[in-house]
Amino acid sequence: MSEKKPGILVLVVGPSGAGKDTLIDGARQALEGDSRFSFARRLVTRPADIDVEDHVSLDRAEFARAARAGRFALTWQAHGLDYALSIGVDTDLALGRVVIANISRHAVPRALARYPHCRVVQVSAEISLRAERLARRGRENRDQILSRLAREGAVLPADVSPLVIDNSSSAGIGVAAFVMALRQIAGE
Repeated sequence: MSEKKPGILVLVVGPSGAGKDTLIDGARQALEGDSRFSFARRLVTRPADIDVEDHVSLDRAEFARAARAGRFALTWQAHGLDYALSIGVDTDLALGRVVIANISRHAVPRALARYPHCRVVQVSAEISLRAERLARRGRENRDQILSRLAREGAVLPADVSPLVIDNSSSAGIGVAAFVMALRQIAGE
């Protein structure tokens, strides 16, 4: 009897407006029905906006209770909000699945320490395109968007060699590249 391969946690990172959620949503649709893949939904202390970002909203008290109860696999803070991945990530990894999660770059070291079978996919896009995407979200005014674009994100650990996807072209091209990368990771 062959031993089951361990699951792989795919950490999707990149600056705001790079299109991470668009790629993840497109891959979720393209890989629907393929039981090798699981897409983790983030839990965030921000109201849900399905058109912008797929997440479960919790208020700060609910988030704190869930954290104390051990219902999170990974937590981090970014932009004044609390973020988490549910403990269901551990179940999917134990089943040998490739679990795709959008996380903050500064949470990567914590994820790597907890999950030795991680791969990092870094999504990038031209800055003018990112500015346009952020404006379309409607969450921030022009000055806030410029400030967000000027901030340098956390640097990945030196020993991490991410797979980089430039999402400056059409969504279809970006999704195709991301799906190809995920299938390659699943075949490792």
